[in-house]
Amino acid sequence: MPDNRFFQTLPESTVDDLAAAIGGQVVRGGDRIISGVAPLARAASGDLTFLSDRRMKSALAETRAGAVLLSEALADQAPPEAAVILSTEVQAAWARAADLFYQPYSIDLSATPGAWFEDDSVIVEPGVVLGQGVSIGRGTRIGANTVIGPGVQIGRDCQIGSLVSLSHALIGDRVRILAGARIGEAGFGAAPSKTGPVDIPQLGRVILQDGVTIGANTCIDRGAFNDTVIGENSKIDNQVQIGHNVVIGRNGLLAAHTGLSGSVTVGDNVMFGGRAGVGDHITIGEGARVAAGAGVLADIPPGETWSGYPAKPLRQSLREAVWLAKQVSKTKG
Repeated sequence: MPDNRFFQTLPESTVDDLAAAIGGQVVRGGDRIISGVAPLARAASGDLTFLSDRRMKSALAETRAGAVLLSEALADQAPPEAAVILSTEVQAAWARAADLFYQPYSIDLSATPGAWFEDDSVIVEPGVVLGQGVSIGRGTRIGANTVIGPGVQIGRDCQIGSLVSLSHALIGDRVRILAGARIGEAGFGAAPSKTGPVDIPQLGRVILQDGVTIGANTCIDRGAFNDTVIGENSKIDNQVQIGHNVVIGRNGLLAAHTGLSGSVTVGDNVMFGGRAGVGDHITIGEGARVAAGAGVLADIPPGETWSGYPAKPLRQSLREAVWLAKQVSKTKG
């Protein structure tokens, strides 16, 4: 279930009413009550889940969801105890259902509880806006015109720059976030539908562990359902993009203009040169290095250095670059 510090849970619904609202067809269990949505592995008896990829059939068989959303071709794979809704655009229908059950809180300065400061050592500069339920630890300074959304928790001895926005985030101790950074905005995800792409609700959080530094104008998206996590003492340069569900280990170093796509997993002590890019669902092992400008489209084993586009182990990449240069020289000659 999404964190209730950041998301309001809306009224439950019967499967019949839910199907009518999202454009689905009920096969069975129309009177079952559904109160939320969740992925296959995390769904409980009150949740609607979905499957659109046959490769995940084993997860469908094991799900504990109260209702499943499927295409007609997969209807016979539904668990016998679950209610079933059929749709021709399964993921888009699930996204519409998520919007019916969860809504991010908006800032309400009249709401209670208001912001909480651990002691008088907290400094809030002019123009700062603090949402309801914000918590700020001692020794922390919030820069001018920064906006901190409802429920955000900030640890001790942090430095938050000016014009920063923080939402759906849990911040550890001794974290530095430089001017203009955007932490916790919705990640990029859309599902195709007959009426055009549908935004997939982003119901997770951002967690910045102790000692993290975030550079100016860097963007870190909250998770789609799981969390986006930046490990202890990782240092992220200016203008870096980190997509939803990314997990970075301890002591990571990311130079400017690096981009990590959604659901990338990075081990401890990994280094990225400037303008490196990583495709979605890639795993980069502990102690690996990614050269500047590299485009990573495959998993990188621990301890290896990769470069080039598409990125390959450094020696292989350099050999291929030398060979190509020689072929060009021959052609010119």
